[in-house]
Amino acid sequence: MVYNDMVYHSSFVNEETFTKACGCPLLPLKSHIKGPAPIAEQDGTDIVDEAISFFRANVFFRNFDIKSSADKLLIYLTFYINVALKRLEGCRTLAGGTKAIINLGLEDVPVPGETGFPFGGLFARPFSKQEAELLRNYLKQIREEASGRLLSVAYRPNGTPNKWWMAFAKRKFMNVIVPNS
Repeated sequence: MVYNDMVYHSSFVNEETFTKACGCPLLPLKSHIKGPAPIAEQDGTDIVDEAISFFRANVFFRNFDIKSSADKLLIYLTFYINVALKRLEGCRTLAGGTKAIINLGLEDVPVPGETGFPFGGLFARPFSKQEAELLRNYLKQIREEASGRLLSVAYRPNGTPNKWWMAFAKRKFMNVIVPNS
């Protein structure tokens, strides 16, 4: 039995204040990575913080009751963290994990309507090439930011894997199989 009311939802529910691309809110990030995301307050919580802090609870759910468009981004990030952990699974050192994450970051970032986008219907297809590129650049930026922060929790300060995070590489979020590479 799945209890949807136990899923953690994003606190970014005031959707009118955010620019959107394909129905995805371009939420502010605490990031120095170049991209289209607005800059968030460094001492606040952003969507990447939420995705990482909620990941180990949300990854167990096969269904996710979407309450805002920010929840759609949270779903996307949860899946991405799952993919990243799968890539880190065999990396026994922080250096190896960093290389794996950099390689993941170099891969193409599909947008809705393209092969490889994990959740058809989660976001609308782009109306134009400009909208597609805006979303692609935002997703690339947010993935890169999530990757860096994930490394800091997936590995201990001494550079060894944190088994309490790596164990989640075996989970399937919303029954979506993470491709091996």
